[in-house]
Amino acid sequence: MFELRPYRAHENQLSYNPFREMEEFERRFFGEPFFRSGELAEFKTDIRDEGDHYLLEADLPGFEKKDIHLDLDGETLTVSAERHSAHEEKSEQGKYVRVERSYGKYSRQFDVSGVDVEHIKAKYDNGVLALTLPKRQQSVPQAKRLEIE
Repeated sequence: MFELRPYRAHENQLSYNPFREMEEFERRFFGEPFFRSGELAEFKTDIRDEGDHYLLEADLPGFEKKDIHLDLDGETLTVSAERHSAHEEKSEQGKYVRVERSYGKYSRQFDVSGVDVEHIKAKYDNGVLALTLPKRQQSVPQAKRLEIE
């Protein structure tokens, strides 16, 4: 039967791949893989300009607050989170039929050069990390008259 499939630029229809049908079957049955190039998928963030501050919201569902770390190194903010797997324990092996949830360390870095890093506030609620990043106040020189020597 005729089947409409999305075009993928990396698939060359002129070359024969005997495993293409099996790969397509696995993709439909199991879904897209969590791992790409040996790394975990990154968490998603939104950053809004709220006038006097930026609001960064990061989706981190399923994490405990103690497993989320915020590190400042100069003008770089690193948000990292680590999720541990219950199926790693030896007593649990053999009970899982399928493991789809991803486990491991997630990390993203942000440039905070225009942020007052001393007053950053963080809150974690319902799987969303919210960071309030106050803008650094620009010092405007006061108007004054200069004396001529």
